[in-house]
Amino acid sequence: MSLLTCKQFLEELNDYLDETAAAELRPQLEAHLKACPNCWVICDTTKKTIQIYRGVDPYAMPEEVGARLRAALKAKMRT
Repeated sequence: MSLLTCKQFLEELNDYLDETAAAELRPQLEAHLKACPNCWVICDTTKKTIQIYRGVDPYAMPEEVGARLRAALKAKMRT
């Protein structure tokens, strides 16, 4: 089993945290985590962030903020 690169690990991070990664890929992801302290920190921080936000009620975005955000996204998409 070859060790995944950090890029490969990060591409699979969402599925790993959601526990939807392919069964044959999980051992490679876990081996990478054990060998790579940088990816371990990213994974651990992301996991903790998700746990925190799952316990928080959604907060409605003020309409003026939403309008500015939509305008900025439209402008960015034109470039």
